[in-house]
Amino acid sequence: MSKLCFLGTGGAFAAKERDNTSFILDSGKTLILIDCPGSIIQKIYKLKFNPRDVSSILVTHIHPDHIYGLPSFVHSLMLDGCSVNLLGSKESINFCKKLLDLFNLQDKRIKFRFNFVSLNPGHSFQLASSLSCTSLKVPHSHSSLAFHFYFEEEKKELLYSGDTPIHLPLFREAAEIDYLVHDCSAPSRFFRKYPSLHSMHTNSIELGRISQKTGIKCLIPCHFFSELDYSMSEIDREIRRNYNGKLIIPEDLTKITL
Repeated sequence: MSKLCFLGTGGAFAAKERDNTSFILDSGKTLILIDCPGSIIQKIYKLKFNPRDVSSILVTHIHPDHIYGLPSFVHSLMLDGCSVNLLGSKESINFCKKLLDLFNLQDKRIKFRFNFVSLNPGHSFQLASSLSCTSLKVPHSHSSLAFHFYFEEEKKELLYSGDTPIHLPLFREAAEIDYLVHDCSAPSRFFRKYPSLHSMHTNSIELGRISQKTGIKCLIPCHFFSELDYSMSEIDREIRRNYNGKLIIPEDLTKITL
């Protein structure tokens, strides 16, 4: 059975209990890493995986909390003669190449290699024998992509929004989906206090309301702001005001069987 395994569930500011959001999809045959913030090798080991089993890394966008672990990932495996696919928007891939070059991590003496794959919105591709994916354009950053995963053996679908405000085309794509992993950065009171957040992120009231309307079967909120003072119970209550489906609020290192 495939698993969704969270390395981190927090926002841009890491905290004691929550690191920056990233996760692994374990297909049973290979590991797919989505986003690559710091301490990534250690967290992969904490989940009892081997980082050498990562076959692909998908980058949602080029904000630091989603890519700053890439040099460390390469440096940690620099003596291994292995290659990993790095996939993202053209903007993300070009930026990641420059980031690696700052540390000379594409030098011919480095045995580890990335295979760089630039994705256009609507691009469908195979990640493993029974796992495929389609990229979707979303707002937040000019480089942002969401990812719609298809687990062919389980006949399950999972969509990950990345950092994004409510985006109606994404929810049309996600209608009645098995799993939606979506930005839920804070309770609604903080969005009232800081209205500019509405253009970049999603609050728990909005997320619960549209997830109910579009028939999301299992909602998994993430990317929780650690710099603000609230509890997960407030997130839970606000989502539950409107949403009646299955709700999983993950912690770091949570594993979910799909």
